Amino acid sequence: MADRVTVIGWDGSPLTAAARSALGAATLVAGAAHHLALPEVPPAAERIRLGSVALAARRIAGHRGTAVVLADGDPGFFGVVRTLRAPEFGLEVEVVPAVSSVAAAFARAGMPWDDAEVVVAHRRTLRRAVNVCRAHTKVAVLTSPGAGPAELGLLMEGVHRTFVICEELGTEREQVTVVTSDKAADHTWRDPNVVIVIGGPVAPGVAGESGGWLAGRDPSTGPRGWTQPDEVYDGPLGEGETDLLRAAQLARLGPRVGDLVWDIGCGSGAFAVEAARAGAAVIAVDRTLDSCARTDAAARRFGVQLQIVQGTAPHVLENLPEPDVVRVGGGGAAVVSAVADRRPQRIVAHASTRDEAELVGRDLTEHGYRVECALLQSVELDTRTWTETERSVAFLLSAVLPERTS
Repeated sequence: MADRVTVIGWDGSPLTAAARSALGAATLVAGAAHHLALPEVPPAAERIRLGSVALAARRIAGHRGTAVVLADGDPGFFGVVRTLRAPEFGLEVEVVPAVSSVAAAFARAGMPWDDAEVVVAHRRTLRRAVNVCRAHTKVAVLTSPGAGPAELGLLMEGVHRTFVICEELGTEREQVTVVTSDKAADHTWRDPNVVIVIGGPVAPGVAGESGGWLAGRDPSTGPRGWTQPDEVYDGPLGEGETDLLRAAQLARLGPRVGDLVWDIGCGSGAFAVEAARAGAAVIAVDRTLDSCARTDAAARRFGVQLQIVQGTAPHVLENLPEPDVVRVGGGGAAVVSAVADRRPQRIVAHASTRDEAELVGRDLTEHGYRVECALLQSVELDTRTWTETERSVAFLLSAVLPERTS
């Protein structure tokens, strides 16, 4: 095992005395090509081009001598420190930090970033990173080859955002470019880069404040509760939009940050807004202009970002990006079947009769889903006289794809 392992963050600034001392004593140095070209790297030291951090960690663990790992930005923030400290390698490390590439990017853009979401985009996480960009007004994306600005822009089709793309921060080739998301794929971008994605409405009460208390999205903005009273959605709600039914649907689907939710037959926009308030990206679909307008108004009132698509399901669903969870608020068994063909993790639907519920449930089962059905009955009482004022009954169907239960 290496006698000593020092991780040095590099942000383009001159190395500190501590960093120079560690490098001068190193018998093994790991880093990217531009790190290994630094004049402070000892000529006699073994050099490892840093591709897979896990492979480098194994080499370092077997090295007899003093090792240094060079990494861009702050190596403890989505960086190499976590991998090097993993139990399978048994490495104890000392860290010489630097300004993180995210902080540097926002500094170049002249923007605060305590209210930004920060995500990492690899090939396997690119879709989830895009969903965060769909759902939030300010996101920093730490990209990687094959999951960069062009890929982000292509996957955000239908959603307008501004990209601030910061290439090779801290080097002589540093460049900051501002483009709209639909133009990002028209260029070739140099690695490494950070993309700041901005755009969309600001939640009420946030603009103009001196600062928050929690980095990233503040969950305390807006009214409490998974669901809101019907009257806040400007007009009557459909039979499948009662607040108790919405609460049950939200509980079954569990929308979360990084998810893409389809709300088919969005009606007033109540469910779509409430799923977006949970941090998920939402595409709200309805065949009527009035419902789309109501949904847009509700999104603006609550300061959430929705993509609203007018069209008739199931045909309008064909070109939409793949969902994680889906609420079918209208369209019946044909729409549920088309949704199940897309294999989301979870689906909820409702039916007004047992026969209809059985038809939908049988189709979901044939698609390989594990199906549950519950008869929900709610009775609203006037608490002044404790008399019944309204009653609603619905069959709630929830389906989970066994191989994708997360």
